Amino acid sequence: MAPTLLTDDADFRAVCFVVIDFEATTPTGYRPEPIDVAAMALRPRGAELIEVGRFTALIRPPGHASLARSDTDQTGITAEMLAGQPDAATVLARLDARLTRPPYLLVAHNAPTEAGILYDYRAHCPRLAAMDFVDTVRLARAIFPALPSHRLDLLIHHLGLSWPAGRHRAMPDVVVTADVFRRVVADGVRTGKWRSLRELRAVGGYQSRGGRPEQAALF
Repeated sequence: MAPTLLTDDADFRAVCFVVIDFEATTPTGYRPEPIDVAAMALRPRGAELIEVGRFTALIRPPGHASLARSDTDQTGITAEMLAGQPDAATVLARLDARLTRPPYLLVAHNAPTEAGILYDYRAHCPRLAAMDFVDTVRLARAIFPALPSHRLDLLIHHLGLSWPAGRHRAMPDVVVTADVFRRVVADGVRTGKWRSLRELRAVGGYQSRGGRPEQAALF
């Protein structure tokens, strides 16, 4: 029998959602390189999603992806703050090592961005890189189709959420993304858009590249 409420769904009750965000440099001709990462673990308890852990770290970028003035203007992160920090491989391996109680689903606002960084570092964070996402942009489009945009700033205002101090740093963005996630999940339950984790993923899911089967070589 199909569950009548999301909280009746065994798969939903079992999963741990990990909200994740990166701030990154965008060097010309290269892939984005993370300089700040944060994650927050949420587990369902009844009708609520309760925080059960968090992780945050600054990351020293490689030489070809040094911090630009525009990066500092947006994030407040300076080159001096990053000079003594570990590199992305080290930081992401540490985060990966903490994920020992599956099943997990990652949550991000515009998941392809975070998924791309994890895929680039998949050798160092294989569990993270293989995890699928729930994208709050996709969920918000389903719940608020009339909004002109589903950017995080607009959703913060639309939902009446508190503006996070340090917006565009990874942990403040994770905290507010978690708030958006809770709200859109609850609104989707209230309006009957999803009654199971499977239905939630059908609307908001994003499959990570690290979790996709490799194409078999023809030659």
